[in-house]
Amino acid sequence: MPQQLLPPPLTSPDLLSATLADQGFAVLGSASVCALSGVSIESLQALEPSWNDLPPDQYLKDGGRYRRRRHASFEVTADKALAMPHRAHWQPVSYNALHGGMQRWFDPMAPEVAQQDAWQKLLAWLARVASAAQGDQTWFTEAHQFRIDTTDGIGRPTPEGAHRDGVNWVAVFLVGRHGIKGGETRVFDMDSPRGQRFTLAEPWSLLLLDDSRVIHETTPIQPEQQGGWRDTLVITLRSGGFLDDPA
Repeated sequence: MPQQLLPPPLTSPDLLSATLADQGFAVLGSASVCALSGVSIESLQALEPSWNDLPPDQYLKDGGRYRRRRHASFEVTADKALAMPHRAHWQPVSYNALHGGMQRWFDPMAPEVAQQDAWQKLLAWLARVASAAQGDQTWFTEAHQFRIDTTDGIGRPTPEGAHRDGVNWVAVFLVGRHGIKGGETRVFDMDSPRGQRFTLAEPWSLLLLDDSRVIHETTPIQPEQQGGWRDTLVITLRSGGFLDDPA
């Protein structure tokens, strides 16, 4: 029997800023993402084949083989995204107890992906959302393409557990899911018991988080059929500079 999924609390496009201010996160359906970003669903779908060419994550401390990813960095304003030289992804242990404190040199995103007009528009739109909340500025942005699969029988989208990323804003796009159960998203308020749980299932739906106010996690996935996977695009925006190893 197919898994019964708890639907996400979708936000109306005209209430995005108000919802973010009220609860520290918002969920948009794909039609709202396209309407607000000015990117067609066909243009977003054209990016999807690149998820079939993600190399294994070589840094998993639990010994797993279930995660593949690529990484890229940008400086983004309201109207353009400037690609930065490839750099390590770094987080302090205080934000990522499992994988923090080390430089992780993931393979870079393919240039033909980052140069797409749809990609540029998507990043610029997220910068406008962030600037509407915190003032117009350059946003130091990291993008991560993830595929979590069931090679090991179970795949962990967030092996570090419920966490913050050490940035200002986190955007989690569900690119697709196939042949799996699980993968429930959980968002918790930093300062109260308030929380919500739901499952992102619609391709190119979006969870947008104020990283200073909420913590988040996604539960493990298990196979419903052979070769199951869950693809996401995670984009983080930080003011003032990239999160770098202070050493």
